Amino acid sequence: MNIGQFIMMRHELLLTAVALIILIAEIFTADNSKKKLIPFSIGLFALVTILGFLPVQEGTLFGGSYQGSHLAALMKNVLNIGVLIIFLQAEGWLRRDENADRISEYFLLTISTLIGMNFMISAGDFLIFYVGLETATIPIAALAAYDRIRSRSAEAGIKLILSSALSSGVLLFGLSLIYGAMGSIYFADVAQTVTANSMVALGFIFFVSGMGFKISLVPFHFWTADVYEGAPVNVTSYLSVISKGAASFIFAIILFTVFKTLTEMWKPVIYTLAVFTMTIGNLFALRQQNLKRFLAFSSIAQAGFILLGILGANDLGMTAIVYFVLIYVFTNLGAFGVVEAISNASGVETIKGYNGLYKTNPKLSLLMTLALFSLAGIPPVAGFFGKFFLFTSAASSGYYILVLIAVLNATISLYYYLLVVRAMFIEKSDNPVPAFKSSPYMRVALLLCVAGIFAVGFASVIFDSIREISQNFMF
Repeated sequence: MNIGQFIMMRHELLLTAVALIILIAEIFTADNSKKKLIPFSIGLFALVTILGFLPVQEGTLFGGSYQGSHLAALMKNVLNIGVLIIFLQAEGWLRRDENADRISEYFLLTISTLIGMNFMISAGDFLIFYVGLETATIPIAALAAYDRIRSRSAEAGIKLILSSALSSGVLLFGLSLIYGAMGSIYFADVAQTVTANSMVALGFIFFVSGMGFKISLVPFHFWTADVYEGAPVNVTSYLSVISKGAASFIFAIILFTVFKTLTEMWKPVIYTLAVFTMTIGNLFALRQQNLKRFLAFSSIAQAGFILLGILGANDLGMTAIVYFVLIYVFTNLGAFGVVEAISNASGVETIKGYNGLYKTNPKLSLLMTLALFSLAGIPPVAGFFGKFFLFTSAASSGYYILVLIAVLNATISLYYYLLVVRAMFIEKSDNPVPAFKSSPYMRVALLLCVAGIFAVGFASVIFDSIREISQNFMF
């Protein structure tokens, strides 16, 4: 093993180096200058994001426990882009006096979770996968409880750590059953010898149940709305986009590679989960008034759409998943960015509180409308293309009824997204959210979201590049 091989781990190594640099900078920064760590940390992470796009060789490390591939690097780059936008959006919130003494902790915890997600995506065996999963999960609970002056934030942290402990135990038990049946934890070995016996089937059920908690699939979604509502808006956006995206990536990778020969066993399970997740997520979103709970159930419904790509079980399915998550990063972070900007300025987090928003803050209203239309899948914004390819992937495998159900759910989602649009543009209010100007960092983040919502949808080269990488990876 030489230094050149370690470059395959550049995402993890760079993030570790950034975490150490921030920690050292925290030690040598005076108490009255802690806010200088914000631009410093964001700049370092922006550099890591750029370096992540440099070419990298494929291969394995540590006897196959770590797998470096172009697809894994692409997935990590998608997550890095999302985290960079989240860091930009968090700048104004971190500058509050109550957060001044914990700025470095926010960056360290977030980067720690991202390191775990990267190891999870590049895992070559179930041990590294599980260690990466726990490394990604535990710091998120601390982030959910980050807002120490609010009891609901502490409650969110407790609920998240308890539900995560339960789901991790269930998942680990499933992995132990698979190991007992196959005699190996390595993906390549299991993929070659796995058979649909009763122990493997039971282990797979526990594995899917554990992952269902991480992705917020119905009926494993009960923690989602409460945690999203109680956590700070910035942390909620991280849970909704980055955590869900990483879990979806590794879930698809394991199903497409490790359990590829058992597609006839797991496809009915994914089919059922997709129907219930899309439908229940949308129906519960109809009755929400708090915007964080509203977007929580919206994200649950979006997870159901992602399952359509998994049912494709081919290169188009993997391409559609990565492409949709990339679009979802810009779309959902655009919506959460508006929610965070308004929450920081006025404390308003309800749909009724947005009544008359267009008259006082027209630019934010237009951006929110654009993001909601993309979430609903209305052309010509990127969300339409993301859903189109997911539907195409499912239809290519003969799931026409499921595609019809998905289209009906997309129509339902349009209705509740329009409720927010109506509040902003049609409903009147005697006390609308006052006009305000967001910080330069927030404006940059929102501009990136707008650019992504349009560019990713219209630039066909992005989809073609993702599909080429997916074909070379496993098909």
